[in-house]
Amino acid sequence: MAKHFDLLASYWTISGDAQPHTDREYSSWDFKDRVAAAARGGFTGMGIWHADLEHTLQKRSLKDMKQILDDHGIRHVELEFLGDFFLEGEKKFQSDITKKMLLEAAEAFGAHHVKVGSFEHTDASMAKMIDAFAELCREGAEHGTRIGWELMPFCDIDSVEKAVELVKGAGESNGGICLDLWHLAKLKIPYEKVARMPQKYITSIEINDGTRECPWPLHEDTINHRLFCGEGEFEPKRFVSLMLKAGYDGPWGIEVLNQEARSWPLDKLVRHASQTTLAQFPGQGRQEPRKKAATRPKKAKRVAKAKPRKSRAAKRPSRRASAARRRRG
Repeated sequence: MAKHFDLLASYWTISGDAQPHTDREYSSWDFKDRVAAAARGGFTGMGIWHADLEHTLQKRSLKDMKQILDDHGIRHVELEFLGDFFLEGEKKFQSDITKKMLLEAAEAFGAHHVKVGSFEHTDASMAKMIDAFAELCREGAEHGTRIGWELMPFCDIDSVEKAVELVKGAGESNGGICLDLWHLAKLKIPYEKVARMPQKYITSIEINDGTRECPWPLHEDTINHRLFCGEGEFEPKRFVSLMLKAGYDGPWGIEVLNQEARSWPLDKLVRHASQTTLAQFPGQGRQEPRKKAATRPKKAKRVAKAKPRKSRAAKRPSRRASAARRRRG
């Protein structure tokens, strides 16, 4: 029997017309519809973005949202995104408001983790980030959830070495790193190096695909041109194989921010995300149809192999001649 792998539909993959890094980051698709579609597509996990959570809470309570998740068998919930918590001033003030909302939701949902980090390089020292991350992890533990810092090209934590230093320095068991194949590929970090990270430091993994190089800025590439697994140059199947051998056994997120896919119907989006992702795992996904050999059609083969049949009229003279020979003999 093939092993079962838990797939998590990351928020941006199935958010439809939500626009990243704008004031319209919430989805126009109802929360319940997205949960139901994810479940139909075989997902057992789902991501919720902070702006979409705030938008959904205008109509539903955390208890209502939890019931919807439970009714559809969604066991793994990812909450994102908390930034600026290691800074000061107005950014820290706004971050604390988002933090309160996310941690309360994490406790209500029994969330797998809360994703945190930064979308830009700052002048914060590693020591300051370590202290802030450790404190956040302790708050997360009080709400029963993990805290994962996402390693990205845009932020201060942009290498395996820095990621390990951050988590090791914080020293909190519920703190770790969120690995996104997109960012690893763009940073040109060898997958073998990622697989050698201590497994206890890995909070979650997301996979996707894309091109190694692009004619537009990295930010544009990241929010509009990601591809589904198997449709680009990232070799997600090889990455998955390496991480499985390394011992990762958590849910696998699929995060695709693609401008064209935002216009797709919800079910098509979910189905395509599920099928292309599952195909990256051993023993999973649909079998590719066998390629037919370049042979003639069966009917033509039968005609070619069959011996020519004589008509009855042609056979009679032959039988008479045979009988005459027997009488003469």
